[in-house]
Amino acid sequence: MAKRSSLYIRIVEGKNLPAKDITGSSDPYCIVKVDNEPIIRTATVWKTLCPFWGEEYQVHLPPTFHAVAFYVMDEDALSRDDVIGKVCLTRDTIASHPKGFSGWAHLTEVDPDEEVQGEIHLRLEVRPGARACRLRCSVLEARDLAPKDRNGASDPFVRVRYKGRTQETSIVKKSCYPRWNETFEFELQEGAMEALCLEAWDWDLVSRNDFLGKVVIDVQRLRVAQQEEGWFRLQPDQSKSRRHDEGNLGSLQLEVRLRDETVLPSSYYQPLVHLLCHEVKLSMQGPGQLIPLIEETTSTECRQDVATNLLKLFLGQGLAKDFLDLLFQLELSRTSETNTLFRSNSLASKSMESFLKVAGMQYLHGVLGPIINKVFEEKKYVELDPSKVEVKDVGCSGLHRPQTEAEVLEQSAQTLRAHLGALLSALSRSVRACPAVVRATFRQLFRRVRERFPGAQHENVPFIAVTSFLCLRFFSPAIMSPKLFHLRERHADARTSRTLLLLAKAVQNVGNMDTPASRAKEAWMEPLQPTVRQGVAQLKDFITKLVDIEEKDELDLQRTLSLQAPPVKEGPLFIHRTKGKGPLVSSSFKKLYFSLTTEALSFAKTPSSKCVNELNQWLSALRKVSINNTGLLGSYHPGVFRGDKWSCCHQKEKTGQGCDKTRSRVTLQEWNDPLDHDLEAQLIYQHLLGVEAMLWERHRELSGGAEAGTVPTSPGKVPEDSLARLLRVLQDLREAHSSSPAGSPPSEPNCLLELQT
Repeated sequence: MAKRSSLYIRIVEGKNLPAKDITGSSDPYCIVKVDNEPIIRTATVWKTLCPFWGEEYQVHLPPTFHAVAFYVMDEDALSRDDVIGKVCLTRDTIASHPKGFSGWAHLTEVDPDEEVQGEIHLRLEVRPGARACRLRCSVLEARDLAPKDRNGASDPFVRVRYKGRTQETSIVKKSCYPRWNETFEFELQEGAMEALCLEAWDWDLVSRNDFLGKVVIDVQRLRVAQQEEGWFRLQPDQSKSRRHDEGNLGSLQLEVRLRDETVLPSSYYQPLVHLLCHEVKLSMQGPGQLIPLIEETTSTECRQDVATNLLKLFLGQGLAKDFLDLLFQLELSRTSETNTLFRSNSLASKSMESFLKVAGMQYLHGVLGPIINKVFEEKKYVELDPSKVEVKDVGCSGLHRPQTEAEVLEQSAQTLRAHLGALLSALSRSVRACPAVVRATFRQLFRRVRERFPGAQHENVPFIAVTSFLCLRFFSPAIMSPKLFHLRERHADARTSRTLLLLAKAVQNVGNMDTPASRAKEAWMEPLQPTVRQGVAQLKDFITKLVDIEEKDELDLQRTLSLQAPPVKEGPLFIHRTKGKGPLVSSSFKKLYFSLTTEALSFAKTPSSKCVNELNQWLSALRKVSINNTGLLGSYHPGVFRGDKWSCCHQKEKTGQGCDKTRSRVTLQEWNDPLDHDLEAQLIYQHLLGVEAMLWERHRELSGGAEAGTVPTSPGKVPEDSLARLLRVLQDLREAHSSSPAGSPPSEPNCLLELQT
């Protein structure tokens, strides 16, 4: 049994930010930290005081986290980036909003005395003395202190104060992981209420010392406990009066939602998983009862989450294709008009979207990656709408003439025709590169639609059904927002965004099979019609080949792919050569291309992927594949062993225990994450629990008015029996959760947090 916590984070936009550049503007981006650990960096939005990001993230983290902070920064090319302000949300604040925190939050000034991090290891004892008890405080070590000096470290010492008496430890030079092992004693007077205060400082020779954090100990509580030992989180200095600058630094619009789940051992979820899988396996005989009922009772606001959880559960059971086929049948059974087929946000549409992202993201990168990169590199001005054309000067050698509107439109049409033609050609060549399970799913979709709408008048309907997902819900969104699909590291500028939007519109027209309705919407897209008509023929030929996969071929392809562990992360990294002494110059680094799978971390001298991965993404990927590693160390050295000691803590024993704890539990959710079957089953159970009243109502209707809460033990009709079994499974899981010891989030390995004030 385990406690799982996750944060849904959406960084929407900022407004009224202060100007940090001499141009009267800023280049803002956001950094998100969980307990001072940076986990997210948004794209930079250039030259604006009202940036829009619209970036969404799902973060898995330990239930014991304390706060999440959003820092708005101004990027500078030649100097250190400026800090504009921050928004900090504590765990309690987020948890107090059951549906999540959503809205505008004022940015506050970043006070250096409040930007603390790290922990300090203390041993505290109350000992009897000749006249009075003695308070003994042993300052042992600290870890992950904030680096305050230019060398990336600090020179920390600890100041211990009690009843007007102050003592200090020695100074440890150039370390964020100092070890002191020094003890101080104070005389305790009976009934004294004063607290013991320990402050960590960074020593500076010339300027004033920098504050690193403090811990305040309740001596009365310690007197009762007699002794305590453990790690204490350093706290900011909140004794100073804060400046009232809210609103002067602008605001940030956020959506943050916390979800805590207690995941039971796998055996508890087996009845639920088997019941749902049995329902899907019987889909050849009809849609069954449970899946239609789940769709009926799922609200619009949570349909995407439910679709994703169900899809991942069945994907782990090898039944994703059968599950989607069942949803196709349900959608087709209630659709009479071909022009509305799969156009609503139904469970089928949402599940298929999730499926393509989980199973087809690597395929998408292979097809779209080169085209998107070329659009970004060219940075051409492209516009087809005459009402939006900007006339530019053209010419050379000082001879300039204004470019006519007709020339702009013709050049734009040529550029878009070239991009669209390259995309369609790449797509036509990609049949064998498409994952077998995706091809088999499209085959089922194509067949079901053709069976539902036979006849020559509906010849294009099966093709449009495939393109409604492949083009309209997968390729087009990726073209318009390449960063959200990890095709680019940064958002596009205004000019590139317009080119991508026009290209996405052209792809949509091809996906709609160039219907008169799609042409009538925007007549100024007419210059692309020859390429669009040619693209329709190419796309139909591609789909015909795509769905032409037999069961044997599907199994052979799946067997081949199953022997190859899919990459969790891949891209270039710079490896530092630690041999020798001297400054770290460029020759000390070697660029290699790494590929991380669930089985191995490999590298090569040449790239296998053009996707550049940031440090936090690599750390997140490494943590995911190490989550089941029974030999995972509890601590490590963040520095290097140079000469005769570790650079981080100055420890001289090379094989000694690490000075920092292994942070293995903060990870970013990606579409190619290893499947977590128990978590998906728990999330489905949680959803069903929320709609249990509606399930009981339906059960009463089918069983002729049985009492709520009473599940019949004798088998009845098939639909009633499957629903009755589902209700019984929900009861069993509820009892298992109520008997589990998991209640509030588990505490850290020590209980000293209770002593802090």
